[in-house]
Amino acid sequence: MNQEGRVTTERHDHVLLIGLDRVAKRNAFDRPMLNALGLAYSELEHDDDLRCGVLFAHGDHFTAGLELTQFASTLGQFDHPEGAIDPLGLTDPHLTKPMICAVQGICLTIGIELMLAADIRIAASNARFAQIEIKRGLFPFGGATIRFVRETGWGNAMRYLLTGDEFNAAEALRIGFVQEVVEPGQQLARATELAQTVAAQAPLGVRATLASARLAVTGGEKAAIQRFLPDLQSLMQSEDIKEGIQSFIERRQANFKGR
Repeated sequence: MNQEGRVTTERHDHVLLIGLDRVAKRNAFDRPMLNALGLAYSELEHDDDLRCGVLFAHGDHFTAGLELTQFASTLGQFDHPEGAIDPLGLTDPHLTKPMICAVQGICLTIGIELMLAADIRIAASNARFAQIEIKRGLFPFGGATIRFVRETGWGNAMRYLLTGDEFNAAEALRIGFVQEVVEPGQQLARATELAQTVAAQAPLGVRATLASARLAVTGGEKAAIQRFLPDLQSLMQSEDIKEGIQSFIERRQANFKGR
């Protein structure tokens, strides 16, 4: 049996489903799977017909984390294939389209960091999370020390980053780590439903919203405010704004083209 990891992609209208597929190893990341994931993110980014992504996993578990034996010599320095987009969002170029994450079962280390790099997170009620790098002499180097704190607050983040303790889906919802908890087996359907709702909105407006919010986080409120007018002026020249206004006048669902 081929034990190398792979990533599946499946299009549902304007949504790209991206699936981790190394089930025999609980979807633990080897180099082929990490490389394939970066290329799948690039497909989402560069295809104008795609407007939103959903990251999920085949099998019973999201991921058992990194297979450390494959990355021991280059930890923290992932060499992504040419044209790939870093799925952790730590290096340029960055994904500019929304990503929704659907998780179930075990979700360790890089799995948490992939979730934190996404925009909306859905968990099955059987999901179990742990950031266990400190149990191996490491620290989280895929963004958790930044984003876990930002998403859940200092105390909640440190509670799990400094202990490596496991937490369940109910706790993840309580601290704001996930946005919804659903019955096992329903996480992908719910994430896809949300992605389709996002994809039905004006694509240029969605990307501008993401860009503005991200700039506020990374560059501060003042930097984001300074971009309001120029970015709005750009949108006002688009075909989508005309369609949005016309659909409002005609009291119908807008049919946006992303132009």
